[in-house]
Amino acid sequence: MSITREEIRTQSVRSKVIEPGYAWIRLSQFQERTVEDFATKIEQIYKQEPNLKGLVLDLRNDPGGLLDAAVAVSAAFLPENVTVVSTNGQLAESKFTYKASPEFYARRGADPLKRLPAALKTVPLVVLVNEGSASASEIVAGALQDYKRATIMGNQTFGKGSVQTVRPLGPDTGLKLTTARYFTPSGKSIQAKGIVPDVMVDETLEGSPFAVLRTREADLEKHLNSGQGAEVKDPGREKAREEAMKRLEDESRKTPEQRRPPQFGS
Repeated sequence: MSITREEIRTQSVRSKVIEPGYAWIRLSQFQERTVEDFATKIEQIYKQEPNLKGLVLDLRNDPGGLLDAAVAVSAAFLPENVTVVSTNGQLAESKFTYKASPEFYARRGADPLKRLPAALKTVPLVVLVNEGSASASEIVAGALQDYKRATIMGNQTFGKGSVQTVRPLGPDTGLKLTTARYFTPSGKSIQAKGIVPDVMVDETLEGSPFAVLRTREADLEKHLNSGQGAEVKDPGREKAREEAMKRLEDESRKTPEQRRPPQFGS
């Protein structure tokens, strides 16, 4: 079965009213049309539930994407003109602050957030993240956490907080350089640290060995450090990785009938 580009685009933002008064909206990546689709889904939620009591923003396994889309999604929930994320590097051009204002995210002068209800700025919000949440999704989670606008729930995120700049070398060649790091509004580096949830929650009752073993930015050889002090390995995470390896080894010895397939949270 073939999947069209339109179907892929619309699948990047999904939503559902979970029960009366509570809704869920899922962003799987930050694309060119994400902000427009996000605004449309929010409108549909409020049309079905005008007195929304709570919203879940699901950023699990969202690898990121466009920076302006992350700024826009953050701005949908934050007061106007507050800092969403900043960059800092050795060059003057690498030092910049992105704010919750249309000039930092609106494309071709159009601001999709204008049509959103004012209640979205104050509705109780939970953001779900895990080890697969990276880059733009970490920017959103970090901003909402710093302003205490949302409760961040799940597992520590990937930690991709570096800025890449392409320098043209010719008509069809270029050189990509890492020129800066991303920082949350309070000044915390995202690089190699990620966002630590307010509430740590495993995706299954018994935890997921696959999640524990997933490689994060800090696990990559010769990765860029956070720029905020020496890195210290988390003893708890290292112990969990050892236990996960043992569980997977034990699982591999079982017959196909005895094996339990992984179950992930809905």
